[in-house]
Amino acid sequence: MMPETTLAGPTLAEFEAAREVVARVAEVTPMESSRFLSEVLGSPVYLKCENLQRTGSYKIRGAYNRLAKLTDEEKARGVVAASAGNHAQGVAFAARELGIAATIFMPVGVALPKLQATRNYGADVILRGHTVEEPLRAAAEFAASTGAVLIPPFDHPDVVAGQGTLGLEILDQVPDLDTVIVPIGGGGLISGIASALKQKFAAEGRTVRIIGVQAANAAPYPVSIRNGVSTEITITPTIADGIAVSKPGILNFEIIKNAVDEIITVTDDDIARAMLVLIERAKLVVEPAGAVSVAAILTGQVVNSGTTVAILSGGNIDPLVMERVISRGLAASDRYLKIRLLLPDRPGQLARVAELISEANANVVEVLHTRHGRNALISEVELELSIETRGPEHVQRVLGHLIEAGYEPRIDF
Repeated sequence: MMPETTLAGPTLAEFEAAREVVARVAEVTPMESSRFLSEVLGSPVYLKCENLQRTGSYKIRGAYNRLAKLTDEEKARGVVAASAGNHAQGVAFAARELGIAATIFMPVGVALPKLQATRNYGADVILRGHTVEEPLRAAAEFAASTGAVLIPPFDHPDVVAGQGTLGLEILDQVPDLDTVIVPIGGGGLISGIASALKQKFAAEGRTVRIIGVQAANAAPYPVSIRNGVSTEITITPTIADGIAVSKPGILNFEIIKNAVDEIITVTDDDIARAMLVLIERAKLVVEPAGAVSVAAILTGQVVNSGTTVAILSGGNIDPLVMERVISRGLAASDRYLKIRLLLPDRPGQLARVAELISEANANVVEVLHTRHGRNALISEVELELSIETRGPEHVQRVLGHLIEAGYEPRIDF
């Protein structure tokens, strides 16, 4: 049985009730098996595709459940929220469905698709500041001055109950479930899933393993677990902006420290590789925050844990960001190589290098040839090459071929 403290959040009955509420708007998203990831892990792996959910993420579940619980008087006052994307869209959509006026504060640099989607759902969007912290402060001030109900992104029992409906849905689709891998930001999703599933399994005399994953540059949960209390950290830039939260939610932390079995972190390169795998192998577009569960498998940090479900929590990604992430993923997978060479400044050298690369069965996609390289002598030119490669062994073959010909290629990271 779970420790009693894990029931600081919703009860199983409250999760079941939330499921009926959330079903009014949320889709039952696909559960896809992955042969590739099953081979990597050594046990069956399924992908829970919340990237295909309405509004593009699981956030609609908690947002709608919270707004549906408001009294008529609270609904009349309107709601306010702050978000860089997915929570904003979830609240805006839920408010539209329930006939509630919504004001959403978003950072000035928010991705255009997320901004447009939030406005298209009918919310009044106010841009404020350049980090999520500033819109959060602005939303709290707006609530205090206008009486609008502040809708938190994760730290509220109704939000946790709504997100936990995803756990019940997973169990319906994969009854022999052993392990669930869940992205973590503030902790709303994993606290809901962990609490719902642990209570459900305990009632049936079974066990389930819950693994949380954070971006390495924004990982307050490992520190908080070690300290035994919700701890704020300084986050650094990460492509997984959807889970870049500096401090765990209070309620979420109380649930997670008892109901989650393990928390691991993955780097931006790990995440980029995972996104590339999902595009190529599963034909799924997943935002960086939504791909950390797959990154955890690919890095070998998840051991064979029986039938495993990796949650793809969202798919809202700016195409411009996607372009950069794919390039990063290709480089991290040794399928895109950038090198610099110093060459004698005389005719035929560029052609000779191109010939050597062709002999190694690689393809040059971009060339910069300059006499103004910082490291070049007056009698030299600097050559920068971007090359398509086919993995680590091929990279070494290309480099080795150039070295054998007397060149000294330097990898440009």
